[in-house]
Amino acid sequence: MKLVAAGQTFLLEHCLSCPPSLQAAHLLPRIIRKALSEEKRVSTKTSAADLVTETDHLVEDLIISELQKRFPSHRFIAEEAAAAGAKCVLTPSPTWIVDPIDGTCNFVHRFPTVAVSIGFAVNQELEFGVIYHCTEERLYTGRRGQGAFCNGQRLQVSRETDLSKALVLTEIGPKRDPATLKLFLGNMERLLHAKAHGVRVIGSSTLALCHLASGAADAYYQFGLHCWDLAAATVIIREAGGIVMDTSGGPLDLMSCRVVAAGTREMATLIARALQTINYGRDDEK
Repeated sequence: MKLVAAGQTFLLEHCLSCPPSLQAAHLLPRIIRKALSEEKRVSTKTSAADLVTETDHLVEDLIISELQKRFPSHRFIAEEAAAAGAKCVLTPSPTWIVDPIDGTCNFVHRFPTVAVSIGFAVNQELEFGVIYHCTEERLYTGRRGQGAFCNGQRLQVSRETDLSKALVLTEIGPKRDPATLKLFLGNMERLLHAKAHGVRVIGSSTLALCHLASGAADAYYQFGLHCWDLAAATVIIREAGGIVMDTSGGPLDLMSCRVVAAGTREMATLIARALQTINYGRDDEK
């Protein structure tokens, strides 16, 4: 699967494939599956609920080092580098946006919903995304203008427009102060009062968004979602026929730490209108 961008030809399958360029990346799912069952050294970042392990760092370093070998002029935005102080600035340059382990809390507790997410942007436009569900061995891919797939099968979003018939996905976010929790629970309560079939939290935003892309859920929203959680999934959802936008109802801002996604614009708009904003700041201002 080829992608022409910035005067170069990229091979999407190189993100998780064998020699010559990313041979080490082929080991990522095995590294994560093995570490899932082992004891871990766990640290915290922004809050007691914002966790990181040595495996997060190992996987991120492996992805970036292998990509740099093939694309030395490219830029990177990556979760653990950002936590260590690297700036999250999306420039027109070719940029890889990496989440080494999405669902770290799940990973720490051996709950198997964990994924690797790699997005790619050129001229500040998202071009393709790859998300790998490590324990179920599901590879989700999307390329702008070329569709979205899971293990080679084309993805199609739900076409539901009625909130009272919808299954909605979300994540809690790392802030757990009383005011934030009140807003979070209030948003969920408003959707349930609107008679949504259910609201689900699975602990991995990238895989929740993949469920949306596959039609297994009708909508997703979150405050506190970072650009590395969203980049790859945005391409996959759009290529599956869905909508990804700001919680205000406007266009998506990848750095805004807020998102609504749905199979239809009608559903996305209904969700956005029901939400009260939770302020997480911006990725490019931290």
